[in-house]
Amino acid sequence: MFQKIVIANRGEIALRILRACKELGIKTVAIHSDSDRDLMHVRLADESVCIGSAKASESYLNIPAIISAAEITDAVAIHPGYGFLAENDDFAERVEQSGFTFIGPDAPTIRLMGDKISAIKAMKTAGVPCVPGSDGPLTDDPQTNLDTAKRIGYPVLIKAAGGGGGRGMRVVHSEAALLNAISLTKAEASAAFNNDTLYMEKFLQNPRHIEIQVLGDGKGYAIHLGERDCSLQRRHQKILEEAPAPGITPEQRKKIGAACVQACENMKFRGAGTFEFLYEDGEFYFIEMNTRIQVEHPVTEMITGIDLVKQQIMIAAGEPLTLQQSDIKITGHAIECRINAEDPTSFTPSPGLIELYHPAGGNGVRMDSHIYTGYTVPPHYDSLIGKLITYGKDRKTAMVRMRNALDEIVIDGIKTNIPLHQALLRDANFINGGVNIHYLEKKLKI
Repeated sequence: MFQKIVIANRGEIALRILRACKELGIKTVAIHSDSDRDLMHVRLADESVCIGSAKASESYLNIPAIISAAEITDAVAIHPGYGFLAENDDFAERVEQSGFTFIGPDAPTIRLMGDKISAIKAMKTAGVPCVPGSDGPLTDDPQTNLDTAKRIGYPVLIKAAGGGGGRGMRVVHSEAALLNAISLTKAEASAAFNNDTLYMEKFLQNPRHIEIQVLGDGKGYAIHLGERDCSLQRRHQKILEEAPAPGITPEQRKKIGAACVQACENMKFRGAGTFEFLYEDGEFYFIEMNTRIQVEHPVTEMITGIDLVKQQIMIAAGEPLTLQQSDIKITGHAIECRINAEDPTSFTPSPGLIELYHPAGGNGVRMDSHIYTGYTVPPHYDSLIGKLITYGKDRKTAMVRMRNALDEIVIDGIKTNIPLHQALLRDANFINGGVNIHYLEKKLKI
């Protein structure tokens, strides 16, 4: 097992990683920007190193500074968490070249899954169902692209091969709008991802967002841990997640899970990963694979009893994945609400001093958060300040506990999106289960 790990992230995921390390008896190094000295995990870590200014490009995205922090503290591994450099193949490669262990997949795997075109090709080889599309990059020939869209059928979705997080996508409803949409998306992709390669997919009208959690040992063995429903989204950003997904049968779970496991075994996937699908009319369509721990991993932990972060660390340390597929039992139901420091109506970020923080409690309630009374939420980073998770023997119980928890939690001094979650947990369509990815935006009328 590792003796010391650098936690190359901030906020709630950094604290989550620190707690897992403590359980495994591993010493921790917290890197931080000069505006993050008061983060909870920085206070609790065995060592801390300031690696730059508040600007992410000069701290949390500063690869030489992170590797230097590992060198001067005699750490042996680096955990990237999620976001920032977690899916940066260059970072993973440079960590390994510098003599440290990257807690995640190897660089070629990250690179393979980071390019949506190569990812789709790998999925098709493994038998994972994919959205009907261009089966490769779009060409520079206008007529060929028009013919491809006609074959797929409108509406179509133009997507950047190197995109992610909802960026680099444009829906096209007619032939007249296609070529201009391709031109605009190409320019945006080049600017945002330094990669202007595009591809085309059928645009599904009312899909749900279902994802499958996997673990792989990096040697050709993998398992899945069931699915999550992440359909409640705003501008492609998830707001609320739950597991298992309402309406997905054990037979469907077994079939799509087996396909994901086959894909992992084909690529010798190492660590924790997530296959994301659009689900419509009983069919799954692969959209991307995230090669890192997900924000919503706690709901899977609650229904399986498996600590995914500890599994990540143990796999990276070379320990065998001792879990068998038959060991994975889905029990009960879990819901996660992402608590953001933002106006619940306008969604404008709301940084500032937390004058009073009282977390919710009770049976089946978990709060993953780095905030505390007196903590100042900085304006420089993502607005996520915590994840409220509830668990129950069934979905109804988990929902009742979430309503109670949302009514109980107190975060004074800044605005949060708690009122939005309170409304969602009392929304008749959500209560019935199975809302699609467009539901929240239509409800919000944006």
